[in-house]
Amino acid sequence: MPENPEEQRHLLIDEIRIRLESGDTDALIAFVEPLHPSDVADVLEHFDGVERIALLQLIPAPLASYALAEMEEEERPGELLASMGPERIAELVEELADDDAADLIGELDPEEQDRVFESVPDEEEQEIRQLLEYPEESAGGIMTRDLCAVGSEAMAAEAIEELRAQAEESEDLYTVFVVDRGGRLQGVVTLRDLVLAAPRTRIGDLLEEPPAVVSVDLDQEEVGRLLSRYNLAAIGVVDAESRLVGQITFDDVIDVVEAEVTEDILRFASVSDEEQLRGTTLGAIRSRLPWLAANALTLSLAALVVWAYEDTIEQLAILAAVMPVIAGLGGNAGTQALAVTIRRIALADELPEERWSAVVKELIVGLVNGLAIGLLVAALSFLLPNTGPVFGLVVMISMWGNLAVASALGAFFPIVLERLGVDPAVASSIFVTTFTDLFGFVLLLGLATQFLL
Repeated sequence: MPENPEEQRHLLIDEIRIRLESGDTDALIAFVEPLHPSDVADVLEHFDGVERIALLQLIPAPLASYALAEMEEEERPGELLASMGPERIAELVEELADDDAADLIGELDPEEQDRVFESVPDEEEQEIRQLLEYPEESAGGIMTRDLCAVGSEAMAAEAIEELRAQAEESEDLYTVFVVDRGGRLQGVVTLRDLVLAAPRTRIGDLLEEPPAVVSVDLDQEEVGRLLSRYNLAAIGVVDAESRLVGQITFDDVIDVVEAEVTEDILRFASVSDEEQLRGTTLGAIRSRLPWLAANALTLSLAALVVWAYEDTIEQLAILAAVMPVIAGLGGNAGTQALAVTIRRIALADELPEERWSAVVKELIVGLVNGLAIGLLVAALSFLLPNTGPVFGLVVMISMWGNLAVASALGAFFPIVLERLGVDPAVASSIFVTTFTDLFGFVLLLGLATQFLL
């Protein structure tokens, strides 16, 4: 057996394809059944459409449904579900957790959703439709209604019996919620306290205040922060009347964090989050071209500055060798400050006005780093022909000033854009790059014109 996981994965895909093509259903099921649903999902993602449908039709319904839930959204697992026959759709939806079913069916057009729901029992359809009413990236959109809850008036022995019955229907038992007669959340009780309590102990006496509870309309990213902050396995979701309507478990939040990080990385690079990681070439062109065009227009301003100092560059051609260094290092400094500030905006629990301290911090960092790098570049400039102390001083001041300004702008623009309601990860880099190049060229060429001609 190869040690490389990538080789193992490709061998697994080949083995399943061979068994699928052979038509030996028993051999295929015997080989696939012990696999984890994530591994089966990976196989499905590497099959073409016909192979995907054939495999999903043959393998056991629980494994097929879990594999669909584990597939990447860009692979359109909802469409795979809709392509099944009515009986198979009913089998798969019955095995799915309600939140997973809502995720899959939510990908479909309304007409396709209705066709899928025709194969689903009315009770399950109603539960899934209720989840679909919530915004996709809200707590309600990622929660599950499968949970374990007991009444605050129940005795410990009664609560344990109730949990046994509920656990058969619930996918996981992480937290025991306590509700009143109206379904309003009162608190939580730990399994340890419940098991160790005397049978006649009231649940209300074991009640604990939950570290955090979220409303159905809270953004999913904030839900992730709360689960991480309090190290929770699950968190309760309540409606406007404080009634417990669902829970969000840590495994769902892991998917949310992955999606949010991917989205932030793409946006930070000025790539639309609509571009899928395995998307088509044409899709990548459509996603990236508008941002490149916008950046080309803004950088034209820097080109105008260079053109305005045409005479200076003609007389001091050596400046053409220094300009890319000034612009490049300034851009790097701005990007460093930009990354730290966007991360601070995303994660730090602070008031908006408190974030302005980041600009001061980055300005100081830029001044110190700019002085050090400026002295280094000035020393290297003495190696160039026909240069002198004044030329080195011009280069040092230009580098010093540009790194200081770039660092400050790298913190300034994200904060301003966020206050204006614009996603700082999308637009900040264009502004920072443009203003850094502008300032660096103006400073270098202006000082050179003043002191070297």
